Amino acid sequence: MNILVVGGAGYVGSHCARLLREQGHGVFVYDNLSRGHRGAVPDDRLIVGEASDRALLVRTMQEHQIDAVMHFAAFALVNESVNDPALYYRNNVIAALELLDAMREAKVMKLVFSSTTATYGEPDTVPIPETTPQNPINPYGFTKLVMEQAMADYAAAYGLGYAALRYFNAAGASPAGGIGEDHDPESHLIPIVLQVALGQRDAITIFGDDYPTPDGTCIRDYVHVDDLGAAHLAALDRIEAGRGLCVNLGTGNGYSVRQVVEACRQVTGHPIPEVMGERRAGDPPELVADARLAKQLLGWMPQYTDVKSIVETAWNWHQSHPHGYKQ
Repeated sequence: MNILVVGGAGYVGSHCARLLREQGHGVFVYDNLSRGHRGAVPDDRLIVGEASDRALLVRTMQEHQIDAVMHFAAFALVNESVNDPALYYRNNVIAALELLDAMREAKVMKLVFSSTTATYGEPDTVPIPETTPQNPINPYGFTKLVMEQAMADYAAAYGLGYAALRYFNAAGASPAGGIGEDHDPESHLIPIVLQVALGQRDAITIFGDDYPTPDGTCIRDYVHVDDLGAAHLAALDRIEAGRGLCVNLGTGNGYSVRQVVEACRQVTGHPIPEVMGERRAGDPPELVADARLAKQLLGWMPQYTDVKSIVETAWNWHQSHPHGYKQ
């Protein structure tokens, strides 16, 4: 297949694009490089363009005879979405709708879409199944839910076939090297802790130790970025015209903030000082996936099931690229 990876110069998109190439697919990355990295993508596979540029998207799909699209081009910072919701509605909804209409015009009717656990908000049931009510508590989560509904409507009206993959906490880096996690600002726990080990931060701040969890800190489900990529490849083969599927992607194993910090200490051999901060508004105590549906529908089994093995791949990347792609 020829696959257009929109947002493919970013963290998850670049890893998925690499896996697609390794599987023999024709891969073309479409990215405006505002948050992605040219160094994450082979130059001969990169089309620089705005996700809202319908004409360029149509031309790109037609010229490269695209069979399916993967969408990774959303902004994904919760605090930023609260402070600047207009940015999130323009990029995550309006631009994404332009992509859907470009696909219709180019007659490309298969889409794998990066969704998120943030569509669930603060669920009452953990582990979280797909039947959990979707009640997002921030604009980021709501923009993803809007697009899930839009894809369902496009499927019913126009025959779009799609998969919405609800990520839990993406983490790690390709063990093959060369690509990894590089955000500015960095908001993910594991790279922030590893920045302490590299001497780029003085300490890790733990936001609250009085949650109703065994050690008082928040618990999250960390899923390796290559396992996410594998799920995207599996979803491609399960898409049917006029139908959609929505599945969680997580390991089903929850790790507390303190457990993650300790795993980073073990992997790096660094003491990694910690300081205690106040709780952050909107941080649920525990978010862990019930991912049985992904295993059932996609045949997907994550290969990295413990946080230490995930941290090891991230540490290899951060040691060899301490300043990310700015080497």
